[in-house]
Amino acid sequence: MTDKLTVSVLGTGIMGAAMARNLARAGHTVRAWNRTRAKAEPLADDGAVVAGTPAEAVRGADVVLTMLHDGPATLDVMREAAPALRPGAAWVQSTTAGIEGIAHLADFAREHNLVFYDAPMLGTRQPAEAGQLTVLAAGPVEGRPTVTPVFDAVGARTVWTGEDGGAGTATRLKLVANSWVLAVTNAAGEVLALSKALDVDPQRFFEVIDGGPLDMGYLRAKTGLVLNDGLSPAAFAVRTAAKDARLIVEAGERYGARLDVAAASAERFERAAAQGHGDEDMAAAYFASFEERK
Repeated sequence: MTDKLTVSVLGTGIMGAAMARNLARAGHTVRAWNRTRAKAEPLADDGAVVAGTPAEAVRGADVVLTMLHDGPATLDVMREAAPALRPGAAWVQSTTAGIEGIAHLADFAREHNLVFYDAPMLGTRQPAEAGQLTVLAAGPVEGRPTVTPVFDAVGARTVWTGEDGGAGTATRLKLVANSWVLAVTNAAGEVLALSKALDVDPQRFFEVIDGGPLDMGYLRAKTGLVLNDGLSPAAFAVRTAAKDARLIVEAGERYGARLDVAAASAERFERAAAQGHGDEDMAAAYFASFEERK
């Protein structure tokens, strides 16, 4: 078996476009589709074929990779692609779809005889563009030689969580990881908001924690985006963070864990989006601390 594949990438937003570019650079044949075609068109310069419909994109593909907004959007697009799906093709499902969502997608895969891989990615714009994502993957061992070249092209490492993609073990780990990321992001924003409210120079706070156990690179990165007007283009958008936060809350409720911080995070992201920051980096949740856009 050659490790050069025909890969269909459905969804070319922040993450999907970067993944498509890295797949093309690795020598794979890439067919890219996006609901707003203009977002996919630049990929033609990187060697990808931009398709007009999901069905056109997946026809004859060895691997279908989905990186869309959520589970329902992914299911809708795969239904559009259904007439052209090749039985036996691998489906790398990388959308953060939630526990219920991943179960629906796995059902679709079984109905269409696709080899299903639950494969969400850890990382944002910069690691995606550099091909340095962490792939969290679950799926059958016998099909892994087909999807491994895809994972190698987009990620620095792959963490296998199980052999049944439909069980959602990779999605569960992604939700746990994202719960930490979103909580830290909102905590960073509130530190800046409280500093502003109390007329404290945030640099004094950074001096106090510098080099100690309370310091962290992620805190510096996210607060830096706010302080240095670097919220656009987004590494990970407020609107997407709000969706993921809600999925985390729902997962906790489903299995008996009350997640107050995650619920508050969802509310802050949603409030920031309503203020006009939905397409900015998720660090823009900072603005949710104020009544008006600052």
